[in-house]
Amino acid sequence: MKTMLPTLKGSACISIACISIASAAVVAAVAVGRPFQGRLDAQTQQATVYEHARLIDGTGRPAIEDATFVVTGGRFTQAGRRGDFLVPRDAVHVDLAGKTVMPAMVDAHVHLGYRKGTTFTADNFTRETITSQLQQFAYWGVSGVMSTGTDLGDLMFELRAVRDTWNYPGTVIRTAWRGIAPPDAGPFPPMRAAPFGVKTAEDARADVRLLAEKNADFVKIWVDDRNGTLAKLSPEIYTAVIDEAHKHNLRVIAHVVTMADVKALLRANIDGFAHMFRDRDADAEMLSLLKARPNVFFMLTLWAPRNAAMTAPPAWTADVRLRETASADQIQQFRDGFANRTPQSVAPAVEEWNHLQKNVATLGRAGVKIVLGTDVGGNTGGALFGWTEHVELENMVGAGMPPLAAISAATKGSADALRLDSLGTVARGQRADFIVLDANPLQDIANTRKISAVYQRGARIRP
Repeated sequence: MKTMLPTLKGSACISIACISIASAAVVAAVAVGRPFQGRLDAQTQQATVYEHARLIDGTGRPAIEDATFVVTGGRFTQAGRRGDFLVPRDAVHVDLAGKTVMPAMVDAHVHLGYRKGTTFTADNFTRETITSQLQQFAYWGVSGVMSTGTDLGDLMFELRAVRDTWNYPGTVIRTAWRGIAPPDAGPFPPMRAAPFGVKTAEDARADVRLLAEKNADFVKIWVDDRNGTLAKLSPEIYTAVIDEAHKHNLRVIAHVVTMADVKALLRANIDGFAHMFRDRDADAEMLSLLKARPNVFFMLTLWAPRNAAMTAPPAWTADVRLRETASADQIQQFRDGFANRTPQSVAPAVEEWNHLQKNVATLGRAGVKIVLGTDVGGNTGGALFGWTEHVELENMVGAGMPPLAAISAATKGSADALRLDSLGTVARGQRADFIVLDANPLQDIANTRKISAVYQRGARIRP
């Protein structure tokens, strides 16, 4: 049976079946990978009133049943329970009865630009590749991403500048540009060619100053010995990085695995973590350190650990919706990674996943800031960009987060961490980026994948 789309009332027609001129232009622009340069703001000045949906606003507050929100000029101008405020008299009305609306998501940890099966060089880190990946993020309702420490050249800064302009409807970028790691950091991941390899604290401080000059959004450091195969970034060096970064109003995030390193970095005044520690369960000392640093956040990046703990491909690989952006070959390549696994072979990964589940629940109860980060890219080639964020929501709930908290972490939480102040919530003055769902994700978080429509800056980009 064919899915019924939202019906409209009023003089203008902007449903999927009958898209407005402005929205059609945006779709065309996104399709060819260029910014929409038409009169986006002028053509959307007429208010549009969306009515009767269940509204999850991203703040973590309970959903509003039978909600109304108004979009004018690409921004939310009103939002709340239907009947609680007056709407513009000449507005177009969109009936979303039976639908659920949530803010577009923000992924605070991805690796843009790299393509599976290629050599990881500047020749393959291209505008075309990145633009295509950002289009895929937009298609699945992801309106902001941060490329986390593995960028080459200045391309990401150029793309960031374009996408921050007022009339660009696409997914926006933040970047940690080139992260800081020990020298000769080894072949995994292949993007390791991008970061600075530092030997001394003085070298590290110079690299931070260059990051500040480039106006990077974060400084990323790797504090991980890759299971004893590499030298770990020393406390002397990472303390110098953090100190120098703070002098330049830059925040520092760390790739970590162990709780001991998390504790040491907290004492060194770190700002956030690119992963959750997974070698042991959080203890009282950890909670005390985090209580003293309430602004510190963790990007969960549960995607890889959850997959590593499985002996068979996850059920979502059979979801027909995945084929909207991933080819059958790409899906099969992913499934092939689970071949010949046994309970014995994945036992260490299962132990890590058990620690992760407990730590997510423990830190969540303690009020620690948890945000969406998937760490996808690189070896996955971006084939699952956009879809991965929805699976990560399922992983977060599977790790013990209530669906409402997981959605808030993936919207307002990540937007706040990246200081994308106009994204993450459905609220007055915010950029009108939202997802219309055919089913309620508070009943089943996998329902976020049942997408009816995606809007960016008030324009429908997914017909």
